[in-house]
Amino acid sequence: MCSDKDNDHMTGKIPVTNKLFILEDDLREDFIRASGPGGQNVNKVSTAVQLRFSLEANETLPGDVKSRAARLAGSKLTLSGEIIIQADRFRTRERNREDALGRLIELLKKATKKPKPRKATRPTLASKKRRLETKKKRGSIKKLRGKSANFD
Repeated sequence: MCSDKDNDHMTGKIPVTNKLFILEDDLREDFIRASGPGGQNVNKVSTAVQLRFSLEANETLPGDVKSRAARLAGSKLTLSGEIIIQADRFRTRERNREDALGRLIELLKKATKKPKPRKATRPTLASKKRRLETKKKRGSIKKLRGKSANFD
């Protein structure tokens, strides 16, 4: 008997949340040589994964989630609308693939959460008085630093 997760994976759907998913067709993997320590293995084997997710071409995510994902991706987002995630933490391709996909899903999960709208607040009268009081004290301290008058 297959679970829902196995069934989704077979049809090419990768779940992001209970309601949202991305298609495997929107993903592209390139295997490259990893940088950093690792000795001869790192120089011979292309174990690092560069996962490319086409955010622009994706049709399963709503527009607001896409725009938040683009903002969260930052420098990982290309001009063509692709999110590139590079994973080279592990020695094997499989673990790096899981790591890259996990990081992409985590980013998309964060993008599904709507930010709370900021409520404009005004400072209280007491806080205004405290601020002015500290400014006066600081000013008087700075005045004392000036050159002393010579009355010879």
